Amino acid sequence: MTIARILGRKGNEIISVSRTDTVADAVKLLAERRIGAVPVLQGEAVVGIFSERDVIYALNSHGAAALDLPVGDVMTAPAISVSPDEAAMGALSLMTRRRIRHLPVVDGERVVGFVSIGDLVKYRIDRIEADAEAMRSYIQSA
Repeated sequence: MTIARILGRKGNEIISVSRTDTVADAVKLLAERRIGAVPVLQGEAVVGIFSERDVIYALNSHGAAALDLPVGDVMTAPAISVSPDEAAMGALSLMTRRRIRHLPVVDGERVVGFVSIGDLVKYRIDRIEADAEAMRSYIQSA
């Protein structure tokens, strides 16, 4: 299965921030939407990722003043991304190797989606359950 099919099932809504938004505004968005990260966009291009980890590092380095900084000063950049035609297992492997939990999905220079490790693990569990059900059906029909 490809990332495009996973996006087709979960939806392509892209919740994002810009590099000029304040950390406080980005934190508010993460909290309101109950998410762990957002892509940082400049136009339709991904220029970074802003995550809970970035908040922790910024607070450690700058104290409460970090909340007034622009996201561009504390985001993780460059963003590691995948294309819509990437295999789900390839993306999961990339996330595991790079120790990241979120990937922007980029088609050319334009962001078309955002997947989390939870999205990919859900796909994998659904696949395992479907395979197990197919095996049970096959055994019962024999």
